[in-house]
Amino acid sequence: MYSSKPCGMGQCGMDVVLLLPHPFSLIPISSRSSVQSLLVSLLDPLLPFFSPLKSRIKCPGATAVRFDQSASEVEGICRPLWGLACLLAGGGEYHAKEYWIEGIRNGVDPEGEEYWGYPRDNDQRMVEMCPLGFALGVVPGIWEGLGDKGRRDLENWLGNSINEKNMPDTNWLWFRVFANLGLKKNGGKYSQERLDRDIEHLETFYRGDGWSNDGPEGIHQMDYYSSSFAIHFLQLLYAKLAGEDEPARAAEFKKRAQIAALDLAHYYDAEGRSIPFGRSVGYRFAMVSFWGAIAYADIELPAPLTWGMVKGIVLRHLRWWQTQHDMWSSSGTLTIGYSYPNMYMAENYNSPGSPYWACLAFICLAVPQSHPFWTSQEEDHWPVLPPIKPLPQPGHIMVNLGTHTFLLSSGQACSYPMKGTHAKYGSFAYSSSYAYSVPPGLFTLEQYALASQLGFSDDGGEYWKTRRLSTSHLSTTPDGTPVLISEWKPFVDVHVKTYLLPPVPGATENWHLRVHHIWAEGREVMTADGSFAICNESTQRDSKGRYLNWYDAEKGEGTSPKLIGNYDLATPEAWADGEKGAFAVHAEKGAVGIKALEGGAKRRANLVNADPNSNLVESRTTIPTLQGTIKKGERVWYVSGIYARPGGDKKEFLKGWENVPEIPGWLREEIAKTS
Repeated sequence: MYSSKPCGMGQCGMDVVLLLPHPFSLIPISSRSSVQSLLVSLLDPLLPFFSPLKSRIKCPGATAVRFDQSASEVEGICRPLWGLACLLAGGGEYHAKEYWIEGIRNGVDPEGEEYWGYPRDNDQRMVEMCPLGFALGVVPGIWEGLGDKGRRDLENWLGNSINEKNMPDTNWLWFRVFANLGLKKNGGKYSQERLDRDIEHLETFYRGDGWSNDGPEGIHQMDYYSSSFAIHFLQLLYAKLAGEDEPARAAEFKKRAQIAALDLAHYYDAEGRSIPFGRSVGYRFAMVSFWGAIAYADIELPAPLTWGMVKGIVLRHLRWWQTQHDMWSSSGTLTIGYSYPNMYMAENYNSPGSPYWACLAFICLAVPQSHPFWTSQEEDHWPVLPPIKPLPQPGHIMVNLGTHTFLLSSGQACSYPMKGTHAKYGSFAYSSSYAYSVPPGLFTLEQYALASQLGFSDDGGEYWKTRRLSTSHLSTTPDGTPVLISEWKPFVDVHVKTYLLPPVPGATENWHLRVHHIWAEGREVMTADGSFAICNESTQRDSKGRYLNWYDAEKGEGTSPKLIGNYDLATPEAWADGEKGAFAVHAEKGAVGIKALEGGAKRRANLVNADPNSNLVESRTTIPTLQGTIKKGERVWYVSGIYARPGGDKKEFLKGWENVPEIPGWLREEIAKTS
């Protein structure tokens, strides 16, 4: 939590409080014991928020969610169990572990004042049964500490209730598996028939190449739920805990993880950052839990990965989160958001206790000290991976070139239209350096914040529509380059075919191509094609914290054309010819930009001053953007070159800006025959 101390009395008569860095940020991470301390720094700030009988935690924040307040507070106590259970299972200790045992005993008591409540169909309580079931399976002291009545109450609440209720046809089914498994491991009453039936159904989610979908046929959603948040993670825990009884199933789950590991390694950059993609990224460092689970399940790593590389992925990831000092509440608890508190990005199921699903990352603490995960020296995994790798199952092309780790994406969509779903799944590119942006409002480009998206407006620029649902496929060009092709409709009578091409190693490796063939069959539309979003706060002494100014090569910072405020876009110097393009350079974050490569000066370039708090990492951003208009009935080709160069010498951030990539010959032929 934030350490604080009174600094005297202010004029208003109230104590002045000095906030110091969170203890989480001050722990040098190198060993198992240091990661144990890291977890303790997360758990300690929760202790003041336990209810009198310890059965609930009401985390700071009065925000509501789609489920009831009681379930929100059950979430508050159960989610930290992921970390606490891993700590205890690995031989560690925690001074307040009895809080959780007492809380469970009182929470499942149907006559008690703090009874958790009998779950209904599709109840959030079912989600929280998963960490509880896992904790029962790996920490015998919990079951023993409940007493005879507490154990009977838990059997009724955990087993009977969840086995007779309906659940969403998603990764949720794993939660019921672990509720039954936890009881089974302790000799409690459980349903083997229900457990087997759920796993058999979950097997229908498997798509091949190690990947499972988060749902049945008709849904294409392979985000972190397919790996670290739920499916792969829980498959590996199941293989570990139930492997003796089901060796064939355990072996299959381990085999899938071995295959997927060579894909999933591409989602983490050399600095430890993961690529934010999809929903629930507010679970933060849970995005790395797959790698600890591989060690926990005693898997043999696929070549060329080593345990030093796996350890490096995990520890560098945790260290990067240590640098995100604004993600805490004043009480030291995690907030809803990513790098800072942000309700715009939140899903309707994110309660104040929801972020503690992040504790999945501490599965590594259940791994013995003698395991090579802990005894190996850290290594970087990128030197042994291909710089470009197509992934057919998620519909991604993974890229690590020019100091930039990112992915191109097509075809995914959440099964329901959640807030910002077009940004979380429908963007063309997702970067570890330049996180995606969500709309904080629905009026003008500034509020839509179309980073790595193509937007269409038929009302003069007030409302915009982007790619959400699309049909797509991964193809290979004649020269062997992977390309993602998607077809989609922002309006029923506007047709778009988009081609996404990764960078070419060498002189243009900081560029990727985004090509659109658009037919405005039934209406005239305005278009806006955005690059990555970048921090819009100057580092210069004379304007520190203000918006970026004109580009100054000596300072290595600024924009071209000029960045103008939201209300004076008619200013001539705010616009440039599309072929000249628009870019923004930040002295610490690098450079991003966009150019129109189709010729003919059909589009103009400017900097969209995105509304604050739209981006996951940077609270103030600007987005270099190409804008144009397509008349009703017109067919056009847009060829956008997207530039990004994070890291390195600031005076070289624009080194490749003038050296644009060539349009491949096969694509020129495609454009020629359809123009």
